[in-house]
Amino acid sequence: MTGKGRELADMMERRKMDILCVQETRWKGSKARSIGAGFKLFYYGVDSKRNGVGVVLKEEFVRNVLEVKRVSDRVMSLKLEIEGVMLNVVSGYAPQGGCELEEKERFWSDLDEVMESIPTGERVVIGVDFNGHVGEGNTGDEEVLGKFGVKERNLEGQMVVDFAKRMDMGVVNTYFQKREEHRVTYKSGGRSTQVDYILCRRGNLKEISDCKVVVGESVARQHRMVVCRMTLMVCKKKRSETEKKTKWWKLKKEECCEEFRQKLRQALGGQVVLPDDWETTAEVIRETGRKVLGVSSGRRKEDKETWWWNEEVQDSIQRKRLAKKKWDMDRTEENRQEYKELQRRVKREVSKAKQKAYDELYTRLDTREGEKDLYRLARQRDRDGKDVQQVRVIKDRDGRVLTSEESVQRRWKEYFEELMNEENEREKRVEGVNSVEQKVDKIRKDEVRKALMRTFDV
Repeated sequence: MTGKGRELADMMERRKMDILCVQETRWKGSKARSIGAGFKLFYYGVDSKRNGVGVVLKEEFVRNVLEVKRVSDRVMSLKLEIEGVMLNVVSGYAPQGGCELEEKERFWSDLDEVMESIPTGERVVIGVDFNGHVGEGNTGDEEVLGKFGVKERNLEGQMVVDFAKRMDMGVVNTYFQKREEHRVTYKSGGRSTQVDYILCRRGNLKEISDCKVVVGESVARQHRMVVCRMTLMVCKKKRSETEKKTKWWKLKKEECCEEFRQKLRQALGGQVVLPDDWETTAEVIRETGRKVLGVSSGRRKEDKETWWWNEEVQDSIQRKRLAKKKWDMDRTEENRQEYKELQRRVKREVSKAKQKAYDELYTRLDTREGEKDLYRLARQRDRDGKDVQQVRVIKDRDGRVLTSEESVQRRWKEYFEELMNEENEREKRVEGVNSVEQKVDKIRKDEVRKALMRTFDV
């Protein structure tokens, strides 16, 4: 993932993808971060040289995140609320065939644990590099498997099928008839196989209209992206319009401030003293501000951490992507060398663009605008690093998640009514302490004066 975050975001935007599970990120840490174009990556890893998993979300779904579970550097999950529907996304990376048995057992145990923690009424989509072959055909496994796998089943593939049966899930890839080129998820040298799979509950298979492997993307070297189209059956809610704000910050500039002052005086009929009707006056001030200072578009601002994403970098990545597609179609040594050279060139271009962007920021640090950019960047990093940005749901007494605004408000009302009206039995006397009952005189003025003098003397 290092150096490829913005390229990944560009690919998702171009392909109109909402959610993406990634494996072998090789990023150490338990964080979330923006990767550009409004996409956010939630990831977990313990070693920068191996493993690591993550989930990338489109901007409109980032605020829908309710919970993030980072189980291990091979399994993590996100819970989202989408128009009242609970959707769980699980990303996983199974150990390869040569790994220790204990590591394999731990992976399957973690995956089982995540699945068992999800209520049966909630949607689940699993995107995992299982490192196993479920094979072509589905004799005896029709309830969880389609006919369109690749080659023969191996031991790891049988474990995938057993897991699907155990959790009542379907292996989505295998239900759609595609050319073998659009079923193969891993290609290296002369080897072509299918090891990456998408699974969902069998009861929700009807919500998936297509699933195939995308050929020609250069983000991953050997693995190919598996894409499925899923349509959730939800109750449509009216989208809230983005708020357009008056650019009041422009008043910090002397020329803008003077123009605003003159226009406001004209709007108020030349009066120096404001009229008593405050509501009318406030509306005049707001209208003058909108005319003189302008209003914001209400759209998302540019991601400050990816401002280095210039035309030269985009052009280099486009050429690399075309070279990868050309090599996939005709695997000659000449095409391979061309692709490798463009890979190296893209790395250099990205590094150079980043360095130039941050050098410009450093040179502006002595200016007021430079300080603003730095604070804005720090605030964005802090905001992007949070898993859950907004709490919008709550659980009822039985642990069920309430999503509608009315039910959430009703539950809060119930909670505070119980909290404020609860009868607490208190001990009428404290053990071991003798009660003292005597008359206490009123505090005199001279006592207060003496106490204050002692305070001043300290």
